[in-house]
Amino acid sequence: MSRLERKWDHIRLAIENGHTRSSAFDDIKFIHQSLPNIGISDVRLNQKIGELYLSSPIFINAMTGGGGEKTYSINKELAIAASELELAMAVGSQMSAVKDRTQSYTFEVARKENPKGVLIANLGSEAQLDDAKYAIEMIEANALQIHLNVIQELTMPEGDRDFSGALKRIETIVNGVEVPVIIKEVGFGMSRETIQMLFSIGVQIADCGGAGGTNFAEIENKRREKSLPFFTDWGIPTPVSIAEASSISNISILGSGGFMNGLDIVKGIALGADAIGIAGHFLRILVEKGTEALVDEMQELLMEITLIMTALGVKSISELKRVPLIISGETYHWLTQRGIDTKQYSQRQV
Repeated sequence: MSRLERKWDHIRLAIENGHTRSSAFDDIKFIHQSLPNIGISDVRLNQKIGELYLSSPIFINAMTGGGGEKTYSINKELAIAASELELAMAVGSQMSAVKDRTQSYTFEVARKENPKGVLIANLGSEAQLDDAKYAIEMIEANALQIHLNVIQELTMPEGDRDFSGALKRIETIVNGVEVPVIIKEVGFGMSRETIQMLFSIGVQIADCGGAGGTNFAEIENKRREKSLPFFTDWGIPTPVSIAEASSISNISILGSGGFMNGLDIVKGIALGADAIGIAGHFLRILVEKGTEALVDEMQELLMEITLIMTALGVKSISELKRVPLIISGETYHWLTQRGIDTKQYSQRQV
């Protein structure tokens, strides 16, 4: 099977698997504010993450790669939606276009359709510095996302089996490019130890990509003759991963993995994420219902976030990250076992 065929196998299976959401979100509860003392017109959703200015706390996360006309079409429509609502957008892995530059047009269309927007380039941890520079140049990217997908590769029949040297390659890229570098897990979560390692080599932004969204181990198992079921339930749930990651200071945290409604997005930010990336949910709507429906869904999410922030009495994303909340259930037990005091969430004040 070619790389292009494999990538579209992934997308087909991701859509067929339907909606997924981590039950860990239900372990997070807000404390009701009877006197919020603000109106919806007071709420501002803009956010600055390092050198990146975002008009909204949600962004379109990476979801397509491999090149070809389908990649071109999806990147084009996503870029149109991103431009209309001024959302940041990450493209899928550009390695196919790095290796075969005739495929560059399938990614360049994102900048063509969104000339003034925030675009994020994307490569895997096998990438070298020259690969990173070309990927950034290809779409005139404002940042570069390097994805980590060890469990997917190990489950994939034709996947990589050697991950040595990845940290050093990332360090070389961080020091060798002129845009911010975001390290992203593809759906199995990042521990605070991983975040600390990344911070030690100069990484300033990490997308913890928790378990609960698109399950690439499940997808790869459907492509195997003999499955590896132990990887299907692998990983750190998204809310847990955000809490673990945000326990490391001086690094910006992005959350992703199973976000499909405004309440979960607000919970993710309140736990410590600076912004929330959505991939599978947006892709499914685009493929099944079209660009107009996708724009409508994005607008609905932004309105939900605004209403919830109004109910909590917070005017900005920075204030939202200081609202008190209660953590219970398996999420509480996990964080307690990991030495993270959940009272820091319940006792804080805006």
